[in-house]
Amino acid sequence: MNFNYQGKVAVITGSSKGIGRETAEQMVKLGAKVLLVARGEEGLKKAQAEISEFGEVSYIAIDITSEDAGEKIVNKALEEYGRLDVLVNNAGSSFAKSFEDIELSDWEQDIDLKVLAAVKISKAAIPHLKKQGGAILNLTAVMGKTPQANSLPTTVSRSAGLALTKAMSKDLGQYNIRVNAVCIGLIRSDQIEKRWQNNAPDLSWDEYSKKIGENIPLGRIGDTSEAANVITFLCSDLASYVSGTAVNIDGGSGHAW
Repeated sequence: MNFNYQGKVAVITGSSKGIGRETAEQMVKLGAKVLLVARGEEGLKKAQAEISEFGEVSYIAIDITSEDAGEKIVNKALEEYGRLDVLVNNAGSSFAKSFEDIELSDWEQDIDLKVLAAVKISKAAIPHLKKQGGAILNLTAVMGKTPQANSLPTTVSRSAGLALTKAMSKDLGQYNIRVNAVCIGLIRSDQIEKRWQNNAPDLSWDEYSKKIGENIPLGRIGDTSEAANVITFLCSDLASYVSGTAVNIDGGSGHAW
């Protein structure tokens, strides 16, 4: 099978660490040129240094919620590599409280980061994706399909991301631009690793993963590479007839397809 990333250019937000960084490395290893996007320059420099061993990678340090972030990010990709084929809207955070405990400013910040930033960057990218077709991947969460108590505002933002994905796929299919989403469950992250070190330092990672994953059908926490594998596939030519779908990466823990 050929993923056919040779000569392609990808922009990945939230890519200084975690799933975004792992996805960037996988795409570079397959021949893509990747622009890393995040706020912190130190983390971006570290990721660039590590990934550049495998191919071409550059970065832009920017707050993606700023008004002109979309244009700046896309222009940087064009300056570096001259084209754009893939956009992965990965940046986000986990902010969850009960409805009564949330301030209006919390809603605004969450929606700005998880919905409007993706809209702005996608809007800037689409004219360039139209030239040869391409792929947009929106990262959401399993809870966006089945919101639970004390899960706001993040589940609302993630649900909006799912609706955005489906609507964009309908509008952009005529240009051979595929738009998909992945819905993340419990995946290894800095936050989870800190919890492991603070709460169960006597356990190995595998032991801790199995303990926390007792209620997950596959019985463990997922690895960042497992999420990146799916994202890399969906953005590749191997998924050339897949658009408008949302794939759960949750070990079977979700309650919706």
